[in-house]
Amino acid sequence: MIRVLLADDQELIRTALATTLGLEDDLEVVGVAGSCAAAVEAAARTRPDVVLLDVQMPTGGLAGEDGIDAIVPLLAVAPDARVLVVTTFGRPGYLRRALEAGAIGFMVKDAPIERLLEGIRRANRGLRQVDPELAAASLSLGASPLTEREGQVLAASVGGATTAEIAAAVFLSEGTVRNYLSAAIGKLGARNRAEAIRTAVDNGWI
Repeated sequence: MIRVLLADDQELIRTALATTLGLEDDLEVVGVAGSCAAAVEAAARTRPDVVLLDVQMPTGGLAGEDGIDAIVPLLAVAPDARVLVVTTFGRPGYLRRALEAGAIGFMVKDAPIERLLEGIRRANRGLRQVDPELAAASLSLGASPLTEREGQVLAASVGGATTAEIAAAVFLSEGTVRNYLSAAIGKLGARNRAEAIRTAVDNGWI
């Protein structure tokens, strides 16, 4: 029996997936979580074989920005688990980050359910499961040109935050924030902060 942990912030999706997986003779849902912190706690408690992990989830107090940042602490408490990222946002940068963090696979939610079931079984056997088109796009795109700090500052500016607000969020001076934003805009070939954010988000770099 393959023990599966579902981590997704949308209750409807969690319920639907749990019901679907429960119909399979070889799959058992041993836990559900709606935030990154809850996913780590549930992994430590249930020791699943496979974790289906969403990207756009609240952190729940866990350090980081999204579900991908939960992979390292999740594997720290459940080292034998296989993490399969399943997300609406099929962005090449997300794929690269997820695999670098230790995920065994990356799939988009609009894939047929049969492919997801196959992905869970492959992941349990230690076999990688990655959407082929997304893998090709990721290889073509390459790694993020932003440094970790530039990415943090740009992410903190999403939503139109002021320089002072960004500085307070990332514990830097306003002058340093402006320097990081200018560097990020330049590296992304953007005309302004909004365009830089759009490029970084579309590529999954923040």
